[in-house]
Amino acid sequence: MRTCLLTMIWACLSLYVNSTSISRKTVLEMGGEEDRDGTKGGKILKRFKRGWMWNQFFLQEEYTGSDKQYIGKLQSDMDKGDGTLKYILTGDGAGDIFTIDENNGDLHANKRLDREEKAFYTLRATVVNKNTGLKLEPETEFIVKLHDINDNEPKFAKELYIASAPERSNIGTSVTQVTATDADDSMYGNSAKLRYSISQGHPYFSVDPNTGIIRTALGPGEMDREKREHYQVVIEAKDMAGQRGGLTGTTTVNITLTDVNDNPPRFSQSIYQFSVPESIKTGIPVGRINAVDKDLGKNAEMYYSVVSGDGLDMFDVITDKDSQEGIITVLKPLDYEKTRSYTLEIQVQNTQTLDTRFLGYLPTKDMATVRIGIEDVDEPPLFEKASYMMEVKEDAAVGTAVGSVRAMDPDGYNSPVRYSIDRRTDLDRLFNVHSGNGSIFIIRPLDREEAAWHNISVIATEFNKPLQTSWVPVYVRLLDVNDNAPKFASFYETFVCEKTKAGQKIQTVSAVDADDPVGGHKFFFSLAMEGAYRGNFTVKDNGDNTAGVLTRRSSYSQLHKSIYLVPVVITDGDFPMQSSTGTLTVRVCTCDREGNMELCNAEAQTSSAGLSTGALVAILLCVIILLMIIVLFAALKRQKKKEPLIISKEDVRDNVVSYNDEGGGEEDTQAFDIGALRNPEAIEESKQRRDIIPSGTLYPPIRRTAIPSRDNADVRDFINQRVQDNDSNPTAPPYDSLATYAYEGTSSVAESLSSLESASSEGDQDYNYLSDWGPRFRKLADMYGAEDSDRES
Repeated sequence: MRTCLLTMIWACLSLYVNSTSISRKTVLEMGGEEDRDGTKGGKILKRFKRGWMWNQFFLQEEYTGSDKQYIGKLQSDMDKGDGTLKYILTGDGAGDIFTIDENNGDLHANKRLDREEKAFYTLRATVVNKNTGLKLEPETEFIVKLHDINDNEPKFAKELYIASAPERSNIGTSVTQVTATDADDSMYGNSAKLRYSISQGHPYFSVDPNTGIIRTALGPGEMDREKREHYQVVIEAKDMAGQRGGLTGTTTVNITLTDVNDNPPRFSQSIYQFSVPESIKTGIPVGRINAVDKDLGKNAEMYYSVVSGDGLDMFDVITDKDSQEGIITVLKPLDYEKTRSYTLEIQVQNTQTLDTRFLGYLPTKDMATVRIGIEDVDEPPLFEKASYMMEVKEDAAVGTAVGSVRAMDPDGYNSPVRYSIDRRTDLDRLFNVHSGNGSIFIIRPLDREEAAWHNISVIATEFNKPLQTSWVPVYVRLLDVNDNAPKFASFYETFVCEKTKAGQKIQTVSAVDADDPVGGHKFFFSLAMEGAYRGNFTVKDNGDNTAGVLTRRSSYSQLHKSIYLVPVVITDGDFPMQSSTGTLTVRVCTCDREGNMELCNAEAQTSSAGLSTGALVAILLCVIILLMIIVLFAALKRQKKKEPLIISKEDVRDNVVSYNDEGGGEEDTQAFDIGALRNPEAIEESKQRRDIIPSGTLYPPIRRTAIPSRDNADVRDFINQRVQDNDSNPTAPPYDSLATYAYEGTSSVAESLSSLESASSEGDQDYNYLSDWGPRFRKLADMYGAEDSDRES
C-alpha cells in the first residue's frame, strides 16, 4: 500500500513540473544597496530585471514523428521583436541533437533519443546583439531530461538455470532463486517494476512474485525421485508491476530431485539353487545372488550375510562392490559321502542408514533361501593326517620300523590303497614303506651327524585306479646317540721357557663333539696314564669344558729335549662314554725375563716362522708372473724370423754375399745335436739353401739303408755315405751346418711293434708269449688272445 501511494505522489509531481510555465520570469534590477528611504550613501539603487530563468525541460524518448520534436521556447524580456537579438545554444549535443531558432528562441530535438543510452543533457543559452555581438544576458545553464517509456523487456541473468532438491522434501522447500532486470527507469512509473510468475512446472513448484525464489509445491509423498527425477520449469518476469500491457521475459530452470535412502534392497527371487563338485577348493565361488535397490550411489550399496542354515559353517557370502551382487564361496572342504546338500538363509540390507519415514510397515531387510547340492567326484586316497612326524635313534638297525601312515579311499567304493615312497625326496634310499599297511622302516644305516632330519613323501595309490594318487609329507627326526668321541677344538702348539717355574700355565685347551646330548656337552681332561711326560707337565681340568696345561719343573733344556708331545685324554660325560687322546706340542725356547720367547731350536724356529697366508699368496703370484714372462719370451723368440742371406730374391747375380757365420769346430756343441744320430733310419727330408733361388733340377734326396752289423760298422758306413752325399750336394751351404742322420740300428730284441712294418698280419700273431713277460703283460695277452678266440669262433 505504501508503494502504491508513493507512486501516485510521484506521478502528480511530474505533471505539475510539466505544467510549469517556461516563461516564468524573475526580474532583478541590479544596482547599489537600497535603504529604507530608497537611498544609501547618496546613490540611488535601481532594480534591473533579469530577462529569463528556467530550471529544466522534459523530452519524451523514442520520438517516432517525422518532424523535429519541439522542446520549448527561450525568450528574453529584452527581445522587443525587432530582430536585433540572437539566441545562442551550447553544451551537450548543441547544434547536432539540439538546435535553437536564433531569432525567436524555439528549442527543438533533431534526433530520436534513447533514455537508456543517456538520461539527460546539460545545455547553456545566452542572448547577444546581432549588430554588436555583445552579450545582452549572462549565460544560463539548463537541463533537458528524457521522459522514460516502457520500451525494454525484463531480462534474466541466465537463460538456463540448473538446480536440485532432495526428494521427499516438504512443501515450500527452497530450490533456487532467479533474478531479472529491466533497463527502464525504475524511478519513473512502473516500467521497471517486475513481477515473477511460473508458466510451466505446475503443480510441482511455485515462485515468489517479488523475489523470484522457486519452492516445492507438493508434499513428500508426491516428490519421489523413483517416480520422476527431472523437471523443467519456465519462469516469467513481467514489468509494469505485472499489469496488462507490460513486457515479459522468460527463463528455464531444470530441476533434478536428488536421491535419499528411502528404499530397502529386495531380492529378485526368494529361492536360489546351485550345485558344486565335492572337490571344489576353499575360497572358490559357488554362485551369485542378486538384490535390487531403487536408490542410487551410496544409498544403493548393500551387504549380504548368512544368518542361518545347516551350511552356516561351510559357506560364506561376500559383496561384489561393483555389481552389488552376493558371491557365495566355500569355507571348508566338502564331502559328498558325508553331506550331499546344504541350505542357507541369506540376508541383505543397506550399508547406509535407511530413511524409514515413508516405509510404513515394510521391512528394512530382505531374506532369500539358497540350496546348494554337492556332486560326487572320484577322489584320490585321503590320509588321516595332513603330515606325519616320526622319531628314531640314529643307531637303529636296518629294518627297524620308524612309524606308519594310513590313507583310505574317501569314495563309497572303498578301494584298497598301495603305499610307496617318492624317491625324489629320498635320494639316498634310507627308508622304505610297506605297500600294504603303510609301515615305514629303515633300509640303510643312519647318521644324525650327517643329517638330523629327513623329509620324505609317501604316495598312496588306489589299486583299481592307479591314476588316483595322493601325497603326504613325513618328517623323520634322528635322535642322537653318543657315538662320537670328543677331540681338540683345534691344533694346539705352544712353548715353554728354559727358565720357568713349576705350576705355570702354558696353554688352555678345549674340545668339541659332533654329538648333541640333551643336557649339553660335559668334557673331562687328563694326562695319559703312561709316558715320561708325566714328570714334565700336568693337566688341570677347569670344569667348564676347558683345561690348562701346567709345567711340573722349573727348568727345561733345548739341548736335552727341544720338543715335548703331551698326550691329553678327553672324555665326554654321556653314555656310552667316549674318549680320545689329543696331542699338545710343546717346544723349549729361550725367553727373556718377562717370559717372552726369544729363540727356539732350528726345528722350532722353522715351524714358528712359518709363512702367513698372505706371504704364500704373494710368492705364488710372483712365480706365476715369472712363468708367464718366460712363456711369452719363448713365444716371441719362436716367432722371430731369420733374416735371409740375400735381401733380394729376384736377382742373385753380381751380388756380394757376406757369410758372417764362423764354425765352432769340434767344441761347438750348439751347431748340431748328436742325439739325432740315435735314430739313423729316419728319412732326411731335402733341405734347400736359403741364400739362392731353388731350381727345378735339384737332386732328390737319396734314401740309403746301411747293412747292419754287430760291430756297428753299419752306422759308420751310413755316416760316411751321408757326409759324402752332403759334400757333393750343390745346394749345401758353404758354411758349417747341421746334417741330421736318422738311423735306428738293428739287433732289437723286441723288433718293431708297428703293424705297418710287421711281416705277418694281425691274425697270424700268437700273443701267448706275453704271459711269460710277467704279470703286467699277462692282461695284454688275455685281451689279444680273447680277440683271436672271438675271431676264430
